[in-house]
Amino acid sequence: MYIIDGIAYASESVSDLKISGVRPRNGLMLWVRFNTGETRLLDCSPLVDSAAFAPLRDPQIFRDVYIDHGIPVWDEGNIDLSPEYIYKNSVPAQEASN
Repeated sequence: MYIIDGIAYASESVSDLKISGVRPRNGLMLWVRFNTGETRLLDCSPLVDSAAFAPLRDPQIFRDVYIDHGIPVWDEGNIDLSPEYIYKNSVPAQEASN
């Protein structure tokens, strides 16, 4: 538990985790570099089953990912993923390449 501005949060505190680099890969895989220097791979294919992420099925939209204020976004900012979600649901890039 941690407290910020008088609000208690049940989870562990996460430092300002931000994305500093992003590259789309084949098969809805996303390579990301965090501000910590760590690189990880996220499989985005489970996300496209939800309506909010369905546009990412279009390869052109998926390839057009960019970073806005440390967060990867698509479709002119209409779709985004939090760095915390990416970190928790990804694997280290070195492990994925083995």
